[in-house]
Amino acid sequence: MAISTGGGGAEKPMSDINTTPLVDVMLVLLIIFLIAVPVAIQTIEKLKIPVIKSEESKDKVENLLLSVTTTDDSGRSAGEPGYQGASRNGECRVYFNNITPVTSKELYDQAFKRLDAIVKRAGGPEALRDNPDLVPQVHIRGDVNAPWRCVAGAIYNVQIAGYPTVGFISNPVDPNG
Repeated sequence: MAISTGGGGAEKPMSDINTTPLVDVMLVLLIIFLIAVPVAIQTIEKLKIPVIKSEESKDKVENLLLSVTTTDDSGRSAGEPGYQGASRNGECRVYFNNITPVTSKELYDQAFKRLDAIVKRAGGPEALRDNPDLVPQVHIRGDVNAPWRCVAGAIYNVQIAGYPTVGFISNPVDPNG
């Protein structure tokens, strides 16, 4: 910074820019954008996702398939007479291999036993490390009305059991229909 001592005879106008107001304005704008952007993102109600042609995935037999849904408003599970569809306020229901209903503890136990058997059959962890294609994945098919807490609980349990990769399965949408 330069300091003018006023030693010369004639006074000249100061041509330095005072940056303090500029910094203040920039900080205020930064704070406004930090607050406004998340609010703007959360207010998007309808999002149109493009329909793209998908290819059939080459599933391995070892992949674990889970279905996640909830009870209906009356407390009935899928498959029970009078079931009216998943409710956001219902209790979480997870189906192991899309068939067997399991609790969180049972999901962890069965997923761990299944993965342990696959690792032993492959020749141990070293064999899977050498050939990552042998590592099984978890594929979750979630009901559109199932709350995120149900899906997140299923993901948590299978990852704690040792599955490194979790993916989601969706139904293909007919672009003409």
